[in-house]
Amino acid sequence: MAMQAAKRANIRLPPEVNRVLYIRNLPYKITAEEMYDIFGKYGPIRQIRTGNTPETRGTAYVVYEDIFDAKNACDHLSGFNVCNRYLVVLYYNANRVSIFFCMGLQYIIYRDAPIHLFQF
Repeated sequence: MAMQAAKRANIRLPPEVNRVLYIRNLPYKITAEEMYDIFGKYGPIRQIRTGNTPETRGTAYVVYEDIFDAKNACDHLSGFNVCNRYLVVLYYNANRVSIFFCMGLQYIIYRDAPIHLFQF
């Protein structure tokens, strides 16, 4: 365990990596227990928040205790199939992403590339 902690101390993570993951394309009827079963395999979870409005259904925020656990979950669960839906797992960054809704569709604008419009 001490050896693993020493290895982690020397690892440099990309700046976008953090403990909070933004999850998209979740099944609307997924339960909190199922969320903990899926995401808890990668480390202790501090909090899970699921969308509860028509605009945010199918989305969630997962907050891990440790940044390395969040990175591991993001690496392994992006594209993971849950009830025939493939998860989109991103690192949350409030300063980088704007999300808006238009005519029932959700759009994500990345501030680093403002001319690109991504539709999900």
